Amino acid sequence: MESIKKLYKIGNGPSSSHTMGPKFAAEIFAKKNPNAKSYKVYLYGSLALTGKGHMTDYIIEKTLPKPTEIIWKNEESLPLHPNGMIFEACDYSDKITDIWEVYSIGGGSIMDKNSEQTEKHIYPHQTMAEIITHLEEHGGTFWEYVQKTEGEGIMDYMLEIWNTMKAAIKRGLETDGTLPGILKLRRKAPSYHVKARMQNNFAVDDTFLFAYALAVSEENAAAGIVVTAPTCGSSGILPAVLYLLYKKYEFSEVRILKALLVAGLIGNLIKDNASVSGAEVGCQGEVGAACSMAAAAVTQLMGGTMYQIEYAASSGLEHHLGLTCDPVAGLVQVPCIERNAFGAQRALDAALYAIHSDGRHLIPFDNVVEVMEQTGHDLPKLYKETSLGGLATLGLTGRKPK
Repeated sequence: MESIKKLYKIGNGPSSSHTMGPKFAAEIFAKKNPNAKSYKVYLYGSLALTGKGHMTDYIIEKTLPKPTEIIWKNEESLPLHPNGMIFEACDYSDKITDIWEVYSIGGGSIMDKNSEQTEKHIYPHQTMAEIITHLEEHGGTFWEYVQKTEGEGIMDYMLEIWNTMKAAIKRGLETDGTLPGILKLRRKAPSYHVKARMQNNFAVDDTFLFAYALAVSEENAAAGIVVTAPTCGSSGILPAVLYLLYKKYEFSEVRILKALLVAGLIGNLIKDNASVSGAEVGCQGEVGAACSMAAAAVTQLMGGTMYQIEYAASSGLEHHLGLTCDPVAGLVQVPCIERNAFGAQRALDAALYAIHSDGRHLIPFDNVVEVMEQTGHDLPKLYKETSLGGLATLGLTGRKPK
C-alpha cells in the first residue's frame, strides 16, 4: 500500500475522479509539453458520460495553459479503467507532438500503463488480517503502526488535513444560497445548524452531525476546497463525525489526528484491495468506504480495541454493499449530499455497535472488501457513476411511480 498521503488529498470538488484526477493529469501533461500550441483531450467512459455535470471539461481547460479542445467519447471506453483520458499536444502546424493515455482511478489518483512499476508501496502488509497478526506478535495499535510506517512528518500532514476539514465545515455552515448547476439546489447546512442549536437532547447530536456532513458536501458541490476521504463525493462523512466529537465532547486534536491515521489505514486497505472509484464499483466504494473509515476512527476515539475497530470498519462497509452511483444530471448533489449525512450517522451507529461487543464477528473486514469489489464488477455499467440508470433517469423534476 502507498502512503495515506495519497488517500487524503486537498483540492477542489466536486469530484475526486472527475475534477481532481483530470486536473493532476493536465498539470503533468502541461509541464511535459510547455511549448505546445494547443491541446486535445479525449474523455472516455464515465468521464464522458458525466463529465459535464462534474465539471471535467472546465477543470481541464482551466489547467492547460493553451487552447484546448475537449472531445467526448460517450460510447467508448479505454481498457484499464472506466475513467479514461487521452491527452494530445499539438505544435504550430497542428502536428501531434505528444500523446498520453491516462486514467483517473478515484480519490484524486491517476495511473497509466507504467504505473504498476512506479507506485511506491511503503506498507509491509496488504490485508487487515496481516496487520492484526503483526500487532498481536509485536504489540502496538493501528495508529502507532501507521505513524511508524509513514515516518517523520505524518502528524504535521494530518494536522493540515484536519484543519482543511474544519475549514470546509465552517464555510459550509455560514454559506447560504443555491448550489451551481441546473438542479438549483438550495444549501441546507446553515438551517440544519440553527435547528440543531435549538433542539432538545434527543435529536441534537444527529442534527449537528447532519449539518456538518451537509456543510462539507455542499462546499464540495460548489467546487470548494475539501479533503478526499476517500473521495470528493464522500468527503463529508469523516469530517462530520470527527467534528461532532471534537466540538461537543471535547476530544483533543491529538486524539483526532490519531483517529485520522486509523481511518487512513482503513481507506488504504479498501483502495489497495478493491477500489474507491464510483465509476469502477459504484457508490459503495465511495460512501461505503468513507463510512467504514469514519466508523473505525470513532471506535479509536472511544478507546476501542483493534478487534472492535476492525468490526466497526467491516460493518460500515458491509451495510453499503451494492450501493449504486447514479447522480441526477451528473452533478455530485442528488443523492450524493444527503447520502453523506446518512453515511455519517451510520458510521456512528457502527462504532457504537462494535464498541459494545468484544470485537468477534462472523465476516472479517478483508472478506467484506473482497465482496465489495466483486459486487462492483457485477453491477451493470449504468449504475456506476453514469447518468444512464437508477435515480439519474428521474431527470430534474422526478417521476411519479407507476
